[in-house]
Amino acid sequence: MSARALSEIFRLERTRNYLQPGDVHAAVRLWKDYVHRPERELWHDYEWGNVHWYCCDDPLEARALLDTVMQAISPRSARELRQIISRFDAVWNQPSPPYNADVG
Repeated sequence: MSARALSEIFRLERTRNYLQPGDVHAAVRLWKDYVHRPERELWHDYEWGNVHWYCCDDPLEARALLDTVMQAISPRSARELRQIISRFDAVWNQPSPPYNADVG
């Protein structure tokens, strides 16, 4: 990201009561790590939830925070952040391979 965008994010983290320094970076990292998890783990989280999210952060809340941040910064900086996030969203939105009951 450009220095301008990083500066805006840093300023936002210091001036908003719902953010602390480093929250946006942590949210990006959490979302990135989550979407790259194996599909079986994602399905388990979808079906039963993840009991560890209360202490280890919820990746879906992190993604929602990123949407909020993109609305709060300038369009130019939001475009830069959206470009990064869209790569992870593309992984998240990939269709699952078809289930083949005849195999195995």
